[in-house]
Amino acid sequence: MIVESVDLKNYRNYEFLNLSFSPKTNIIFGDNAQGKTNILESLYVCATSKSHLGSKDRDIIRFGQDEAHIKLQVKKHDIPYRIDMHLKKNKSKGIAVNGIPIRRAVELFGIINIVLFSPEDLDIIKNGPSERRRFMDMELSQLDKIYLNNLVQYDKVVKQRNQLLKDISLQPDAEQTALLDIFDMQLVQYGSEVIRRRIDFITELNDMVAQIHSRLSGNLEHLVLKYIPCTEIDRFADNIAAARIKDLKFRATSVGPHKDDIGFFINEIDVRKFGSQGQKRTSALSLKLAEIEFVKKIINDTPILLLDDVLSELDSNRQQFLLDSIGDIQTIITCTGLDEFVNNRFAINKIFKVVRGVVENLNDQEG
Repeated sequence: MIVESVDLKNYRNYEFLNLSFSPKTNIIFGDNAQGKTNILESLYVCATSKSHLGSKDRDIIRFGQDEAHIKLQVKKHDIPYRIDMHLKKNKSKGIAVNGIPIRRAVELFGIINIVLFSPEDLDIIKNGPSERRRFMDMELSQLDKIYLNNLVQYDKVVKQRNQLLKDISLQPDAEQTALLDIFDMQLVQYGSEVIRRRIDFITELNDMVAQIHSRLSGNLEHLVLKYIPCTEIDRFADNIAAARIKDLKFRATSVGPHKDDIGFFINEIDVRKFGSQGQKRTSALSLKLAEIEFVKKIINDTPILLLDDVLSELDSNRQQFLLDSIGDIQTIITCTGLDEFVNNRFAINKIFKVVRGVVENLNDQEG
C-alpha cells in the first residue's frame, strides 16, 4: 500500500499544494511551525476522517476561507483509489471514493491503513487511559468493520444513556426508567463485543511486542501488555445494574469499555508506576513497531507509516532500531534536519523542504 500523491487547497497554511511521494522513504524537513505536520495530518484525515491532533474541520480550513479540499491518490494491492475530502466551515464534510460519494465517514475506514507515530505516542504509557483506549480503537477501527460498528453503536448508547440520566435526575418517571433498562441492555450488547475484540487484539499484539522489546533491550527485559477491563463480560449486566444509583447521582455511565485500560509490565513490574523514563519510551516504541507488524499480518500488505518529528525524541540506539525496522514500508517522515539520517546512513528517496507553507522538492534519489 502506498500514497502516490496528495493535493491540498486552502488546507491549514497551504493555499495550494501538490506532492508526489516515493513508494519508499520520504523526508519533509524544515523549522518548527512551517507546515510539516499539516501534510501528515491531511493523509490521516483521509484515512480516518479525523485529525490526529483533535482539530475540528473549521480549524483545519485556511484562515479567511470557508472550505478546504484534499485529494489523495493511493494504490492498494495494485488497485488505485482516489479519496476526495471537502471540508466545510459550517457543514459536515463531503467525502468521495473514486468519484462516488459516501454517506457516512466511517465508510472511509480500512481503505487506507496508516500507522502514525508522534512524540505524544512516547507518552502513551504515562498519560491517562483515554490515550491507550484511543490507540486500540483507532487501530481496530481501520482493520475491523464489525468492531467499528459495535464501537459506534456503543458510543451512541453511552451518550443517550448519559442524557437520560440527566433527564431522570431532573424529573423521574416510569417511562424514562423503562427506557434506561433498554439502554442498559444495549450497553451490554455492544460493549461486550467491544471488550471481546480488544482482548483478542491485545493477546495477538503481545507476542509481537515481547519479541521487539526483547531485541530493543538487549534481551534483558520482557514486556507484557495486559488488557484491564472495567468489567468482565459475564458480570457486565450485573455491574451496570449495581451502578445505577451512582450513575443517577453523577449523571454519567460509570461501567463499560469506555473506562478500560491497558497495563504495561516489564519483568512483571508495572511500567507506568515504577518504570524509568527510558523504559516507558522503549515500551512505547515497542508498541508502535508491534502495531506495524500487526497491521501487516491482518491486511497482508504494508501500512503507510507516518513519523511526525519523532526521531529527535529518541536516542541514537532507538533511532537506529526504528529506522532499521521500517525498510519495507512507505514512510513519510517530518523532522527539523537531516543529521539523524546521515549519521545512521539511512537511504532517503525523496526530500522536501518546507518554509512557511512553501514546499520544495530538493532531490529525487529513487532508483
